Amino acid sequence: MTVVRPELLADGLPPLPAQSPSVPWPAPSWTRAEPALTDPLAFDSAVARSFDLDENEGVTYALLLVHQGQLVFERYAHGAGPFYLQYSWSMAKSITHALVGLVVERDDVDIYAPIGLPEWRDDARGEITLDQLLKMASGLAFVEDYVDGEVSDVIKMLNFEGREDMGAFAAAKPLVHAPGSVWSYSSGTTNIICRWLRDRVGGPDAMLSFMRERLFEPIGMKTPVPKFDHAGTFVGSSYVLATPQDFARFGLLYLRDGVWDSQRILPPGWVDYARSESARDPSGVYGAHWWLIDERPNWFRASGYDGQSIVVAPDKDAVLVRCGRSPEEAMWTLNPFLWQMIDSI
Repeated sequence: MTVVRPELLADGLPPLPAQSPSVPWPAPSWTRAEPALTDPLAFDSAVARSFDLDENEGVTYALLLVHQGQLVFERYAHGAGPFYLQYSWSMAKSITHALVGLVVERDDVDIYAPIGLPEWRDDARGEITLDQLLKMASGLAFVEDYVDGEVSDVIKMLNFEGREDMGAFAAAKPLVHAPGSVWSYSSGTTNIICRWLRDRVGGPDAMLSFMRERLFEPIGMKTPVPKFDHAGTFVGSSYVLATPQDFARFGLLYLRDGVWDSQRILPPGWVDYARSESARDPSGVYGAHWWLIDERPNWFRASGYDGQSIVVAPDKDAVLVRCGRSPEEAMWTLNPFLWQMIDSI
């Protein structure tokens, strides 16, 4: 089965580098090396700036850099460390992308066909596809606001009236645009997908086992703690705790085109689907449950609230992980220093 249509992928995607046969895969532990730097001063300056933040910029808890499959840089804030679990926030959406690929391949699902939720059967929402959900183009109403609880759907979903069954809360929203016509970032969209995933794999217990056995354990991720709502749906919009090293393993899986230690984990073309541009917005460039980096056209990243990042840079054969607690406006200033770290190798 062809999981994604090749003609719908972006043209000119750079090849994803393979793991060198001489470098062991990081399971159970990472091979370490000194960073090969073209500009040591720029690298050191970027690291210093990433940690030396003022009170308005928050705090960086962890910063890791993987180059050519080896861990070449790792630093933690005082009080944190390599075994300190960090919140993914919306980096979990990119983990959800991986889980969808596994189910789509296993069950021979057409992502371009209507997803077929029961409550959408008798209205125009019944035309919404899995592809449109993954690209944040469902057309459903949803206000992604993290400040104003009066208007915010995401605050209501995660913390108040929607928290018991987040997928149902989001699926009940009305259609405000034709499916596929308008991009609108929505954590509700991801939790609709996760409810669909739960039902496809056989319920909450089966979902947790599926995540561990098909994704986490094969790539050596030992620490992930995914959270579920009261309906047994993985809150894939927001909630996975893991160590920074395990987030780096997930990034390496995507850098290696979904292959791990000679075993194909994700379907062929699934990573290219994630990193193919589907929308441009003042907030950024989007693929399919992964963000693209406009300043570095070939890079893509999992991105979360408070400045969480897993940056995948194919041309540098690199993965960078940043965990911390910084407001969005501060990250517009700090992100270039993360890019500078990668540029310096």
